Amino acid sequence: MTAVTVRVPAKVNLQLSVGPRRDDGYHDLVNVFHAVSLFDEVTASVPVGVPPGAGPAVVSGTATVTVSVEGDSAGQVPLDGDNLAVRAALALAERAGRPVAVHLAVRKAIPVAGGMAGGSADAAAALVACDELWGLRLDRRELLDIGAGLGSDVPFALFGGTAVGTGRGERLAPVPVGGEFHWVFALADGGLSTPAVYGECDRLRESTGEPVAWPRADEALMAALAAGDAKALGVALVNDLQPAALMLRPSLERTLAAGREHGALGALVSGSGPTCAFLAESPAHAADLAAALRDADVCRATVTAHGPVPGAEIVAG
Repeated sequence: MTAVTVRVPAKVNLQLSVGPRRDDGYHDLVNVFHAVSLFDEVTASVPVGVPPGAGPAVVSGTATVTVSVEGDSAGQVPLDGDNLAVRAALALAERAGRPVAVHLAVRKAIPVAGGMAGGSADAAAALVACDELWGLRLDRRELLDIGAGLGSDVPFALFGGTAVGTGRGERLAPVPVGGEFHWVFALADGGLSTPAVYGECDRLRESTGEPVAWPRADEALMAALAAGDAKALGVALVNDLQPAALMLRPSLERTLAAGREHGALGALVSGSGPTCAFLAESPAHAADLAAALRDADVCRATVTAHGPVPGAEIVAG
C-alpha cells in the first residue's frame, strides 16, 4: 500500500457551555458536538521525491513529514510544523518507533479558523491515514488518546456522530439522535482566533462580576436530539462564546439576524466563530435559506449540510 485517503467531517457545537477559567488557563466545558457533511480529505502517501506544492520537510527523530494543501482556503494553512495534521503524523510516528516518511495531501472544504474544527479534523484524518499506511493497526481508543494530546477537538473528529464532550471537550460520550438535521453555514471573510475569543469571554465575564456557573448538558437539547425534533433543537441551541465572538466581529449580528428573518429554526455562531450556523426544517428549506443569506450580502458564501455523520473514515487505500 502506497497511499490512504481519509474523509473527515466538520463539526458544529449545538451547546458550548464554558465554565470558570482553571488555573492552567483552560476552561471546563460541556460541549455538544455534532458532525456534519462538510468534509476535508487527507491522503497519506509514501513520498517519491518532493511532492508538488509541499512545504518544507518536518523532521522529528526518525520521522519525516511533508504537507500540501488545496482548496479555496489553502493559502491560510501552514505548511510546516505548525500544521496540526503534521503534528498528528509526528505523534503517531513516535508511537510507531521506527523510521517513517509520509506526505500529507489535504483537500480542504471546512473553513479555516471558522469555528468548525477544520484543523482538528485534518489531524484526526492524518492519524487514521498514517495508522493504516504504516500498518500499525492501533485501536480507536489509542488514536483518541493521541488525538487528545494534540487538541480538544481532535477526538471528536475521530468519534463523529453527536456526542457530549466534557473536561476541555476531549472526554466524549455518544448522544442518541432520533433523526437527521439540516444546516446552513454562513462563511465569513477571514477567521477568529480561538484563544482571542476565549480571552474576550473571560473579559466580558470579569466586567460583570457575576459568578460563572458550572456547565451542564441542557436537558431540553438532549430531549430534542433524541426525538429528532428540529424545532425544539433550534430553540435550545446555545453558545457561551457567542457574545465574545460578536464583540470581536460585530458584523456577525447582521448575519444571525438575517437567518432568523428568513425562517431559520435556530441560529448561532459555531464554536469560536466566525462561521454562523442555521438550523433548517428540510433540505429544500436549507437551500432557500442559503440563497436568502447570499442575497442579503451578510456573508462571503454559504454551504448546506446535514448531520449527524460518521467521524474520520478511510475512503480509499
